[in-house]
Amino acid sequence: RPYKQGQALTEETGMKCLLPLMVNFITLSSAFLPDRKDKNEENNQLAQAYLNQFYSLEIEGSHLVQSKNRSLLDGKLQEMQAFFGLTVTGKLDSDTLEIMKVPRCGVPDVGQYGYTLPGWRKYNLTYRIMNYTPDMTHADVDEAIQKALQVWSKVTPLMFTRISKGVADIMIAFRTRVHGWCPRHFDGPLGVLGHAFPPGLGLGGDTHFDEDETWTTGDGEGFNLFLVAAHEFGHSLGLSHSSDQTALMFPNYVSLDPNKYPLSQDDINGIQSIYGSPSKVPTKPNGNPVPCACEPNLTFDAVTTFRREIMFLKGRHLWRVYSDITGAEFEFIDSFWPSLPADLQAAYESPRDEVLVFKDENFWVIRGNSVLPGYPKSIHTLGFPRRVKKIDAAVCDHDTKKTFFFVGIWCWRYDEMAQAMDRGFPQRIMKRFPGIRLRVDAVFQRNGFFYFFRGSRQFEYDMKAKNITQVMKTNTWFLCNEPLNSSSNVSVEGKAHSIGTVIFHHKSASLLSFSIVHVLTKAYS
Repeated sequence: RPYKQGQALTEETGMKCLLPLMVNFITLSSAFLPDRKDKNEENNQLAQAYLNQFYSLEIEGSHLVQSKNRSLLDGKLQEMQAFFGLTVTGKLDSDTLEIMKVPRCGVPDVGQYGYTLPGWRKYNLTYRIMNYTPDMTHADVDEAIQKALQVWSKVTPLMFTRISKGVADIMIAFRTRVHGWCPRHFDGPLGVLGHAFPPGLGLGGDTHFDEDETWTTGDGEGFNLFLVAAHEFGHSLGLSHSSDQTALMFPNYVSLDPNKYPLSQDDINGIQSIYGSPSKVPTKPNGNPVPCACEPNLTFDAVTTFRREIMFLKGRHLWRVYSDITGAEFEFIDSFWPSLPADLQAAYESPRDEVLVFKDENFWVIRGNSVLPGYPKSIHTLGFPRRVKKIDAAVCDHDTKKTFFFVGIWCWRYDEMAQAMDRGFPQRIMKRFPGIRLRVDAVFQRNGFFYFFRGSRQFEYDMKAKNITQVMKTNTWFLCNEPLNSSSNVSVEGKAHSIGTVIFHHKSASLLSFSIVHVLTKAYS
């Protein structure tokens, strides 16, 4: 009994000692929970601000739209993760947060961020340094700016001249927080380092650096002004951000050896698509290398419908034509889909409210404003034989849910419902589409007609009658309604024995036809 009494006493004493420990543990645990909750809330606010600034996220305030906001947030997270080459989850994981915290350029990665002019309409540009940072000597700032501009002049016909007063094409300044009339603001140390505006009037071309940063020549702690300036001047000349992590136009700051050439091939390809190479300066003064909607010999790389609009793609640009709006919008392709390459070769809209775009042996799928994760994929996954290396054009017949792919003089037909190629193909284009005897550059469907593009001409094709009904210039969709031949009209003979025969006739030809008919009638009588 004394032993049991001692044991009970010991247990009671132990419980008394353990009780304060348990209270302390619960107290500490409850203290950690709000901290963790606060940290999650802080991360969510960081992500929302980041996506709002760089990915056009628009969140509504009502509790009734929380699920919609969550969906928007997930979609923009996926877009951002795809752009930076992260695993696309749509979730705010540690890798995504880490990227969001890296100092970077203040220009958005997607969407329209300024003027519609994709490049300057001249090759001699002026710049002016409005003020200086106290972090560097004036001479070091001057040298960094000059070297940053030379990065681009070495690979283009562009020439830069410094002026000391008046308004320059590129006005350069060190600013803090909210500054002047600029619609973009700085955020203090780290975060956004600088921003610039694409070519145009007003703020066009202007470049601002955050004075709250520490600027260096590359010898000490801080940010290298030469590297940041070279990046921002890329925007001043018309470039958007690149998802290529080796490119100078990658949005995040990467410390490079300033003595090494900073441009990647992606940067060079981008700037030369606007201005050309140094050896190809146009002979015309103030020549404009950007495609003009109404130039007489305009050609397209690809054409596709996209919901209620038609998109005409060429190089790095696209025109958007709406059924209910007069005129065409001219945009950068990568302002909508930054991960897509330039010089796409074919595109079409599928019955699943998706657009498929093709280049060489790869294709991408676009849904809304996003390129779907997991792309590009090989065109051979669609059923093409290995000998097919690229697609010239593609169009889905939305009446039959069948897609035609054009490769050289051949066409394949793909069943969108069965997700497989139809048997009996490929067929010669001229056999399947009598009257279309040439290779096809682009094609799309509208109001029951196929519109085939070849060079600077387009052929309106009646799918039921199997014949050409009109021949037009490619740019008639832009209200450039110049006739194919100013001295003749165009019509199409729709008889079965002359399907696809285009007849050019003058008034004199009509008179001749009447005379022949009159003579034959007399002879028959």
